Amino acid sequence: MDQIGVVTTKSPWGHVAPVAPACSLTDVMSEQLANQLTEEDNTFPTLTDPAADLLLSDEVSETTSDQVLAKMLQLQFDREFDDQLRREEKRFNGDSKVSISFENYRMVHPYEDSDSSEDEVDWQDTKHDPYKADKPQNTPRRGFSGKGKNITTKHDAETCGRKNTARMDNFAPGVHIGDGLGMDLKLSNQVYNSLKQHCYNEQRRSARLHEKKEHSTAEHAVDPRTRLLMYKMVNAGVLENINGCISTGKESVVFHADGGSLEEQPVPSEVVLKVFKTTLNEFKNRDRYIKDDYRFIDRFSKLNPRKVIRLWAEKEMHNLTRMRKAEIPCPEVVLLKKHILVMSFIGKDHIPAPKLKDAKLGSEEMKSAFYQVLHMMQQMYQECNLVHADLSEYNMLWHEGKVWLIDVSQSIEPRHPHALEFLFRDCRNVSTFFQKRGVSEAMTVYELFNAVSGMNIPIPPDEAEAEFISEIMAYEKRNEDHVQRRGKKTFHVTSEDCGPPLIPDSDD
Repeated sequence: MDQIGVVTTKSPWGHVAPVAPACSLTDVMSEQLANQLTEEDNTFPTLTDPAADLLLSDEVSETTSDQVLAKMLQLQFDREFDDQLRREEKRFNGDSKVSISFENYRMVHPYEDSDSSEDEVDWQDTKHDPYKADKPQNTPRRGFSGKGKNITTKHDAETCGRKNTARMDNFAPGVHIGDGLGMDLKLSNQVYNSLKQHCYNEQRRSARLHEKKEHSTAEHAVDPRTRLLMYKMVNAGVLENINGCISTGKESVVFHADGGSLEEQPVPSEVVLKVFKTTLNEFKNRDRYIKDDYRFIDRFSKLNPRKVIRLWAEKEMHNLTRMRKAEIPCPEVVLLKKHILVMSFIGKDHIPAPKLKDAKLGSEEMKSAFYQVLHMMQQMYQECNLVHADLSEYNMLWHEGKVWLIDVSQSIEPRHPHALEFLFRDCRNVSTFFQKRGVSEAMTVYELFNAVSGMNIPIPPDEAEAEFISEIMAYEKRNEDHVQRRGKKTFHVTSEDCGPPLIPDSDD
């Protein structure tokens, strides 16, 4: 067939665009053109045709019928109308909290599933909600309704049950009460009171857990306030970095850190941070060590339990300062900030010195260790005016051939009402340890007590410990009565004993 050329005609209305060239039948039937059209159709996304169910039905086997084609076109038109309706609804409502639905104007057809239309309906916007629960009927103010046999009081089981069910909506959001909409539930007073008490207990438990997490030190971690204090020390240059936890105890958590610099004094290259636990449950009897200590008795009675922890850290700083002045091997105090005490590190190259319990010593070294401990106990009692009150192989370190004393926060003065009892307990721990390690020169607990205290309490026959302790308690009682009659005598504590002056903290 011949090609048809481009035909241009003159028009009185002006220039007319040229007519598109016509294609020959050969080009139309070509396979290349068909593949090209197929590829162009594949580029467009396939839309789900709502009339697909009609085409797949058994009743319609061909599309030559005009009625079927008309139905398909009508379905396509209705679909476009519904889309346009949804766009108009969205534009009309906008961001308003009160919306108007155009669902009544949709073109619903039999082929559509009923679930699809129900998904678009918001039951909260309808006037009649089939799942809405009926409100309980309130009794009049006079307390009853009805007359005669039909009287209903405020104590009616059904009325109270419905009221209790409605009151469950006032429970805390965290308490799951279930979904009882549409159900005529009746809770008895006993059940409701049990649920209410359970809700109250759960709220208190949650508050306690939150308080413990936010304001207390855990086993190997610190609370956010303590962590902030540690970060401030690093930012101020007092510490270079904090490496990790060394040990944990019932009263504190100890961290290793690299020292920085201070204006007043040099900071050792390796230091430890002793963070006193603010959890009051782990060391419940700590009050007995500080309540009757004459150095802090006036301040202790005016503090709340959490501020006592700071006083506990300050007490260890004072005790360490006294011991350093008497040249007793112990850590050197670097800085005290609230309940964090920075001290020199007893060890080398990030490795802490072993406890005397874990140190592998020969017979001569163990013998030397005993005499060192005896000398330090005498120095603490006579020169430093202190009793360790928790001395054992766990609180003594072996470093550079010497015994070092640590953990003196609970140390008290001899004038404490229970100082001699604590001293006897220290002597018993020391004597028992060295005797088990085979030190023949180790004294008995009674000889060690008299050697340290300078007292000559007679040793009871058969070494009856109860009689010896009774003598100690009688001596303490006589001393306490003497103090009460003559008045409390306190030693004058100079600035050298107290260590560096502290700036009181204004915040809690």
